Amino acid sequence: MGGKNKQRTKGNVRPSSSGKAAELLAKDKGTVPGFTGFGANQNELGYVPAVQGLEEVDSLVDADFRMVLRKMSKRDATTKLKAAQEFGTMCKEKHPESIKGVLPYWSRIYCKISLDHDRRVREAVQQAFELLILQVKRNLAPYLKNIMGPWLIAQCDTYNPAASAAKVAFQVAFPLNKQPEAVAFCKEEIMNILYDYILKETPETLSDPQSVPEEEREGKYLRVVTSSLLALKKLLDLLPENENAALKDKLMELVSQPKFWKYSRHKTPQIRSAFFELIIAFCQYLPELMKIEAARVCPAVLLSIDDMDPVVCPPVWAAALYVLTCIEDCWTHVNAKKGVLPKLWAVLKEGGCGLATFVYPSLLPFISRLPEEIIGSKIEFFTLFFSTFSKGILSERALMSCTESSAIVSAFMECLHFTLHQNLGKAEDQQKLQQMLINEQLLPLIHSAWKYPKLQASTFSQLADTLASWEKRTDNSDIEEWADAYRRLLSDFWVGLSQACLSRVGSAEADKNLLEGVSSLLKFLRKPDSTTKQSVKKKGKIRFIDEEETENRDNNVTNHLTELTFGTKNALESEYLGDNHPARTVPLEGLVCELAKLSMTFINEQNSEMHLTFLSTLVSSFPSRKLFTILLENDNPANAVSFLETNNEVKAIASNPAIQFLIHKLLIWVQESRTDLSFLVDMLYSVFHCCNNNERKIILNQISEMEKGWLILSLIIQKACVDPVKYAAISDWLKGEILGEKLVFLTDKLCTTGITSNWPKDVHSQSWVLLSLALSKHINNEFLIDEVYIERIIDRLHNALSKDLSTDPSKTGALEPSLSFICDLASNFFRSIKGCLQMSSAEDLLYTIFQLCAQSQEKTHLADADLHKLQQTWLLGLTSLINQQDRNFRNCGFFHNCATWLKSQVQTSTLDAKSLHVLLSCTCTLLDKLKATQPQPLGHLITLVEWMAPNNSEWENMRQKLTPQWLSKVLLMEQLSLNRDALCAGTDIYSSDKIPNHLCTTALLNQVLLQILEADIFNEQEEIHSVISTSQIAAEMLYSLQWCEEMKDFCPTISKYHELLLQFDITHERLRKACSTLCETLFSRSLQNGLLWALTASQFLTQTKVDGGCNLKRLYTTVERFFPLTEASLHTIQSIAPFLLREDKNLLVTQCAAKLSTSKGTDITSVDGGFGSLVIINSCLQNETDVDEHLVDDQLFMNVLNTIMEWRNCEEEIFLFDCTLKPPESYLLGLNVEILHFLRLLIKRLSTSVTSEQWDFIMCSILTWLETMSETVSLDSKLLVLHFVCQICGMLSNLCYMFQTIAPEISKTLPANLLNEWNNFFVEGAYGQLLPLFLKIAAECKGTILLPSSMCLLTALGEASALIPLKQLMNHNLPAKFIAGQKTNLPDKLQTALNTLAPLLLCKARPVQITTYHILHKLMSELPAFDNEHLKSYDDNGNDEEHILSPPAALMSVIGTQEAELENMFCNIPVGEYTDIEPLSEAYYSILGYLLAWKLLLIFFKASPSELRAVYATYLRQSKCLHRLLQHLFRLMPENPTIPGQIADSASKGLRTLFSEKHVILFQETETLNTEVSKLACAVYYSVLEDLPATVRLWWNNQDKRVSSTVDKYTSRYVSSILSSQEISAVQASTQTFKSMVVKARPVAREVLATYSVDDIFIELVIHLPTNYPLGSVTVESGKRVGVAVQQWRNWMMQLNTFLNLQNGSIMEGLALWKSNVDKRFEGTEECMICFSVIHGSNYSLPKKACRTCKKKFHSACLYRWFTSSNKSSCPLCRETFF
Repeated sequence: MGGKNKQRTKGNVRPSSSGKAAELLAKDKGTVPGFTGFGANQNELGYVPAVQGLEEVDSLVDADFRMVLRKMSKRDATTKLKAAQEFGTMCKEKHPESIKGVLPYWSRIYCKISLDHDRRVREAVQQAFELLILQVKRNLAPYLKNIMGPWLIAQCDTYNPAASAAKVAFQVAFPLNKQPEAVAFCKEEIMNILYDYILKETPETLSDPQSVPEEEREGKYLRVVTSSLLALKKLLDLLPENENAALKDKLMELVSQPKFWKYSRHKTPQIRSAFFELIIAFCQYLPELMKIEAARVCPAVLLSIDDMDPVVCPPVWAAALYVLTCIEDCWTHVNAKKGVLPKLWAVLKEGGCGLATFVYPSLLPFISRLPEEIIGSKIEFFTLFFSTFSKGILSERALMSCTESSAIVSAFMECLHFTLHQNLGKAEDQQKLQQMLINEQLLPLIHSAWKYPKLQASTFSQLADTLASWEKRTDNSDIEEWADAYRRLLSDFWVGLSQACLSRVGSAEADKNLLEGVSSLLKFLRKPDSTTKQSVKKKGKIRFIDEEETENRDNNVTNHLTELTFGTKNALESEYLGDNHPARTVPLEGLVCELAKLSMTFINEQNSEMHLTFLSTLVSSFPSRKLFTILLENDNPANAVSFLETNNEVKAIASNPAIQFLIHKLLIWVQESRTDLSFLVDMLYSVFHCCNNNERKIILNQISEMEKGWLILSLIIQKACVDPVKYAAISDWLKGEILGEKLVFLTDKLCTTGITSNWPKDVHSQSWVLLSLALSKHINNEFLIDEVYIERIIDRLHNALSKDLSTDPSKTGALEPSLSFICDLASNFFRSIKGCLQMSSAEDLLYTIFQLCAQSQEKTHLADADLHKLQQTWLLGLTSLINQQDRNFRNCGFFHNCATWLKSQVQTSTLDAKSLHVLLSCTCTLLDKLKATQPQPLGHLITLVEWMAPNNSEWENMRQKLTPQWLSKVLLMEQLSLNRDALCAGTDIYSSDKIPNHLCTTALLNQVLLQILEADIFNEQEEIHSVISTSQIAAEMLYSLQWCEEMKDFCPTISKYHELLLQFDITHERLRKACSTLCETLFSRSLQNGLLWALTASQFLTQTKVDGGCNLKRLYTTVERFFPLTEASLHTIQSIAPFLLREDKNLLVTQCAAKLSTSKGTDITSVDGGFGSLVIINSCLQNETDVDEHLVDDQLFMNVLNTIMEWRNCEEEIFLFDCTLKPPESYLLGLNVEILHFLRLLIKRLSTSVTSEQWDFIMCSILTWLETMSETVSLDSKLLVLHFVCQICGMLSNLCYMFQTIAPEISKTLPANLLNEWNNFFVEGAYGQLLPLFLKIAAECKGTILLPSSMCLLTALGEASALIPLKQLMNHNLPAKFIAGQKTNLPDKLQTALNTLAPLLLCKARPVQITTYHILHKLMSELPAFDNEHLKSYDDNGNDEEHILSPPAALMSVIGTQEAELENMFCNIPVGEYTDIEPLSEAYYSILGYLLAWKLLLIFFKASPSELRAVYATYLRQSKCLHRLLQHLFRLMPENPTIPGQIADSASKGLRTLFSEKHVILFQETETLNTEVSKLACAVYYSVLEDLPATVRLWWNNQDKRVSSTVDKYTSRYVSSILSSQEISAVQASTQTFKSMVVKARPVAREVLATYSVDDIFIELVIHLPTNYPLGSVTVESGKRVGVAVQQWRNWMMQLNTFLNLQNGSIMEGLALWKSNVDKRFEGTEECMICFSVIHGSNYSLPKKACRTCKKKFHSACLYRWFTSSNKSSCPLCRETFF
């Protein structure tokens, strides 16, 4: 109907939605003038005007309302639902006057839509109606008669939400007191509508048969009839009494219709239910009507009592009772014996069929209305009645449901009680009836209850109430006849019950369930008001008219929680039955004694355990000295052996039969473990019942000495904890000294021996339970034992946990079982006892638990479960302590001890990352708990920090312990300068996994500090700064972070520490925000100490500059604060130089230049002299960002250079030009480093201003320094020497790069002969020393751990060595190095260079590998020329065999070595699965060397001519080197090579990948070092595809399906498009021209068009690149051709296809080869008759080998293959022997 997603017919402009159609209709004013709404004409209420302005009344209807009302008349349920919801919304939003205009039309629509088939629509309509009523209110009155009928029907809707909505609307419209009046106003209209719906309407009249399905029509009809019947009942309920008569005639007409009475047998349960509900209303309000129709009413109701439908059953039975009450002669209209009673017996026999709660409460009123003539013989009738009753009780449904069985039993007892009450006479038939009911009905019911435990509660409870009622009536003196009858009934009952109990208990078939049932019955009979009845829901009872009001009870009687009453005197008389009637007490006591005696017989003779359990229940429930006396009868005391008999105290009280029973029976059973100890302990309490207080103490003290004493005591105390009376019986003993001392001793034993003792496991666990009970409060919130013993027990637990498990891990196994119990004890203690942590021992216990929780499991050796329990216990205790703590901490309390211990842990202990994490987590929890307390704990938190914070000397000691290894990196990176020896020897590298104490301390304190500062506890930061030095703590944290930053290359633990800080969110940003004075503190520390403090300050300034924070100028005010220069102030200036103002930089440079010119002698090397001034000048120059705007005049820097040159003349000894005989001094090294630094900056900045003399000084100095250092430097040299060499190499690199890349216009500004002197003299001298120095240092790398300082030296040497000119490299002076058996065509010098440098690719140092690559890169393009000459001479000598030539042997040796290693590395990794390589690992170096070697080999291959490439490709294919390379590459290339951080843009060509970007191999280790292998692998793969496409294609075709698919998908997606574009672009941009051939490119189609024309011959070829190029073959398609035979054309096509797909070259090269082949053919050169080509497809040779017989010529390679494949030496054509 309203489908929005359906396909509309072409040209159909009408909307498919009926709602939209209505909307369009309302908008098109005047276009459809004849349209009417719901009625046939405009005078009907159903009419809704479509066009505004036709009539005056129509103008009252709002246009929006018109559209919504039309939508409601549609058939589509969704449309109507939305319309109803929209109507409700509009009722809330529109003006009330607009809404009133809708009322005339709403009434008609409501009558129709309120009966809609869709229940959602009906609900929405009622909700909208409510909103309408809220707006119109009294204006609804004129339309009330029209809508009241449907409104009542809607309130009886079978869909509850719709009915509820209609009721709400009705209540909104009419208050409760007005509802009868409103209904009475419309009663006739309502009655007419209901009459029609009940009798006249059919499914066809209610719904249109043509448009509504049959099922929907039927459903609506049934629902309307049901609702109408219920609505009629509701009408009768609401109408006032005086209004009922007005409807009598209409109702008489209704009930006189046969159709009405057929509803009682309707197939639909809802209609039947509604019918009987209506009958009930008729009986209530119009009984005379029912009497008139008695002949129809009685059969309809009474003959339906067996209707067991859940919907129908309750109203049927209610209607039956009303009919029996309303119509006195109802039994005359039905045949009771044939019609009603058989149905009743069937219902009873089935137990109500699951509806017992509805059926059985009606049985007593029902049978009470049965007349004598129907009952007949009472014995027979009631025998049948109660027999069927009993069967119903035992039915399957009744036994499965306690509610069902309880209802049946309750009805059974009520009916039994009623029947007996009606037949109490002494007549013979009445007495027989009484005996039958007792013996044949009541007692069998008890038997059934014994058999089925689910029946016991209800049966025994009802029985006890019945007996109580009988017992009270025996005392009725007014009617003595009744009293005698009830005495007789009770006598018969007890005789029968006693016989049944004794026979069943003494039977051989007696089982545990039976004995439990008997004992349960006896308990009910003893205490009918016991707690077992409290769970039964109290229901109203039926009281008989002639029953006296003797059952009034006092509702305020308190509920007793005890079964026993203990006294302080000897209880000689039994008190357990004192509340019961004597008529019950005597027989019940006698029965108990007989049963106990019988049970003792079974126990003594058969050792029956179930009879012993039964006996324990009897003794516990009925304790008395008489009972114990009976139990001791026929007992032989000589057989009882008990240690208590020898005790004098026990002998003194042995006259008590209860104690005799204890000694001779009960304790013997305990020792023999005859049954569950719990039952025996209950018997023990029965013994206590018959003893006084002193006797109980003696007994308990002696029991504690028994073998199972702890187990028994535990059970005794457990029962006392839940029973106040039992607790009172033994409370004096519990508070006594004996139990307290024993519990303390027990604690000692459990904590020291644990589970390893000889105790049984159950005794061990019960002992812990006993301690747990002792440490908790129960009755009256008191301790079970004295508080003195509580504190001693807690002290023992504390001592047990205080053991140092870390020194002896073997103790853990002994303590772990006890640990769990200790945690349970402590948790219970902390939770249940208020103020428990005021005890010092309790605080000590909590402190010990905290220590265990705050240490790692490696140290405590605790299992996860035990640690979890400890944590829970600690948190519970901490919460309890905080709630009990006063405003101040105690000095030796928990918090003080914790703070002191935490301080000790971080300052003196060695913690790893995991241990520190545990420590910080516990501290964080502690702070969270403290912060959550109310009021806010200001003093607590401050005190906690004060206790944890170190003093200044402790801070200094921790900083001194930090290894200074970081200095090497800082010096070599030129961040700081030194002219003294730094204490950072290579052996001091910090390689431990332990975190330094300074780092641990700062992490702990800053975590505490940040939580305090960010908790908004303090109003102002100054409030806490005045108490705690927050800036000092924060500064120390930043110092630690800076140390970590500088040490991250030395120590792997640093990364774990950083992760730890991130987890706890300890960051620069939080520290800066939390501490406002941090900038001043760091600057002050930097000026005082320099070094790492200076770097810390610099880092902080960098961060604050980004955030627009600290103003640096206010920190130092003027530059004079830095003078006189000290090492600290020097480092401060170096660190803050980037942030200094330009004028301050100018001032510093000017002052330092002046001081430099006046420095003489030792002042030159001092910090406050020449050295310091040079450092400042270099710092200001190095950090100058604007190259166009210099700091000061350039002449000032030239003056500095002149000053240095003057030093060369006057103070030559400071220049280290000759220090090979002795190690140079540190202060001289520092000065020379700064001189070199200055020279580098000067050349970079003012190279054109340097004079010829100054250039001579600079270059000569470089050569001299290099010569000096090359003889003494090594990886083990001290730091300043390494720094000096790095500066020399850097200077040389700068010079080389400048002269190699100098622009012509700049070269003209340099001195005239400078470039020639450099190229002809200085280069040779410099690299003659530098290259051997690099090889020497690289050789030292083997087998040593390279420090960052060594890596800096290698990088500096590498950068300088890589810039060696090719001429110097070709004419090197390295020692000759040759390898035996090595085949080579290279000159000796080149071969020596290769043999010397190539193995360095395997070095485990990245700078060495990169340097070697760059040096060899220069040589690779020069090497193929030598192999090319060899190849020509080989062919000229007439060799027939196919020639195979290896690429450079040195490179192939490196590749072969690494291949084996990579095979082992990747043996278990399939091709195509990416492998992540950890940077700078062993695997990283191996793979890097391997890939660099291949990259060099591919450069060599690309530089080779086509003939050589074919030879090399053959070698690579046959040696399978390339095969293995490709497999390794598909393990190293990332699955997604897209460069991260890009934003997808549809306008761009695509995302950049590692293949689309040119890969540059850098010396410096960059941030992307972890992706270097991946990038290099992608670069190598791209080069392989570009330079060896044919070989790769051959490899790909030979792979299995999985590998082939993986390679194809990857290459097609990421590489093919780039390579194809490159090939097409190369053709398009090619400057190569061919005679008689034109080549054009078509980039979009990936095609190349070649046109060849000579004389009259014209050939056009189209070369197409596949989508997976170069894996897929290049296809050659035929274009136009003129003057060429078909066969010749096919040959040429085949030849071009071969040249393009089998040669490892570009398209242009393939075309050139093909053109040469065609040209040769036209020149007259004969084709080889084997390959049918003039030029050979792989080695590009011409046919030269001629047959002596047929004179045909062949290619040498073709003949070689022919001979080897055919195993013959005959000519392919003439078959003659080929000579």
